[in-house]
Amino acid sequence: MTEKIIPPGVDPGVASPARIYDYYLGGKDNFAADREAAEALIAAFPSGPVAARQNRSFLIRAVRRLAEEGVRQFLDVGSGLPTQENVHEVARLVQRDARVLYTDLDPVAVVHARALLAGEAGVHAEEGDLRDPEALLATAREHLDLGEPIAVLLAAVTHFVSDADGPHGLVSALMDATVSGSHLLLSQATADMTSDDTVSKVEDEWSKTSASLHARTRDEVMRFFDGLVLLDPGVVPVTQWCPDEGVAYPSPAQAPLYAGVARKA
Repeated sequence: MTEKIIPPGVDPGVASPARIYDYYLGGKDNFAADREAAEALIAAFPSGPVAARQNRSFLIRAVRRLAEEGVRQFLDVGSGLPTQENVHEVARLVQRDARVLYTDLDPVAVVHARALLAGEAGVHAEEGDLRDPEALLATAREHLDLGEPIAVLLAAVTHFVSDADGPHGLVSALMDATVSGSHLLLSQATADMTSDDTVSKVEDEWSKTSASLHARTRDEVMRFFDGLVLLDPGVVPVTQWCPDEGVAYPSPAQAPLYAGVARKA
């Protein structure tokens, strides 16, 4: 990435989750600070890239299932940088007219998403922050029909929201604005599958970036789905959510995230 395509307001000297994940997934849309932070995180938790890939795999499987169940609108919050098998590409294999709004608080992610999506009818990319649900919903209303069911996608997002910011209330605010038949897809980092020492080291490294990581227990993750009907298999390790047949998955300790999908009755 060169300085000439750095969007206004972006400090290339401060690493961001979207660009660290891009590095983990083999992308090239990242700065030196992102690569340095990613390598420091790998030193603290060598399976970090594995976890990122498994989270992405869950997102793909879950979007495919939602599309198969008739979902035609997707709000992807914290979507990150474009990669292989993006949400609109997966959804449109099943629902050819699926509409997708990608949002991220990292302007770099939005710029690259817009470049990728140029000319794609019904697919948009805008800046948005889970911590400002009113603004996020206002943006969503510009591109999606909230009078019809939508799927709210929060893949590896809530663990970057502190308890002080009330992550459960923020998620509820989004879902309260949706109609019956809408869905919530969510994955969240946890300390339940790894050692406290490892989690402490990882949280320390994330604190040096533009975000901070907040691991949560299964009970805390379950609270995100309060008032919703969980789809099988419920809230489980990310590698165990409807795994594809014939695919070998790493152990939960290598991808310590919980994942779940639920429907609004």
